[in-house]
Amino acid sequence: MTSMADLRPEHFLWEVTDRVATVRLNRPERKNPLTFESYAELRDTFRALVGADDVDVVVFAPNGGNFCSGGDVHEIIGPLVEMDMKQLLAFTRMTGDLVKAMIGCGKPIISAVDGVCVGAGAIIAMASDLRIATPTATTAFLFTRVGLAGCDMGACAMLPRIIGQGRAAELLYTGRSMTATEGEQWGFFNAVYPTGELEVQALALARRLADGPTFAHGITKTQLNQEWNMGLEQAIEAEAQAQAICMQTTDFERAYRAFVAHEKPRFEGD
Repeated sequence: MTSMADLRPEHFLWEVTDRVATVRLNRPERKNPLTFESYAELRDTFRALVGADDVDVVVFAPNGGNFCSGGDVHEIIGPLVEMDMKQLLAFTRMTGDLVKAMIGCGKPIISAVDGVCVGAGAIIAMASDLRIATPTATTAFLFTRVGLAGCDMGACAMLPRIIGQGRAAELLYTGRSMTATEGEQWGFFNAVYPTGELEVQALALARRLADGPTFAHGITKTQLNQEWNMGLEQAIEAEAQAQAICMQTTDFERAYRAFVAHEKPRFEGD
């Protein structure tokens, strides 16, 4: 196991407080676009979280009133036009690896979306476990607006599972913005809060998860993702095995003893 509290990334902001890590892209003057370097560093960070023993929940937060404006036009889009197929495939696989790292990190991820959340920024929100937003948040999978397919970084697999096939198809074909109200009604956002409350609510939710049975949360995240590819009988059997593992934890025993004593359980993640 490793510590992540002392991580000093070059291409985004990182803070760990009370077992909650907060990530912010750090180019607010340009609405926080991604670069080749920030993609790679985010991927590596989420991969490292698998072994982190001082982080139980991650909050992906906005910076300067915006979440993320997607790939930087000058630092990513421009160079891509000059690349050959081998280089392009290496890039698209790297971006997909960020999503896979988020899914595989073993920690619940909460995206707190404010302002612009488009392109790869929308994908980061989509790949998170929970999403909350402000009323002014605008989310767009705008790949078709730059001449690309809507099937980017797992969007065609994941977005329909969140908001439904027809709604996902509309957003991915047209590239139009989804309002915060639509996002909440369609199930993309779990809740919408006033701008001044967004991060307070995100951290409160993160704190609630971090105070819970964190080993069991990791199992929940694993099953939510792995059961996409299972039939019902497989899923029920996988959950039987997963729950039996959780029943061996001390947290399960703590919860029982607290219930008998009419007390609130204090979980420790073991």
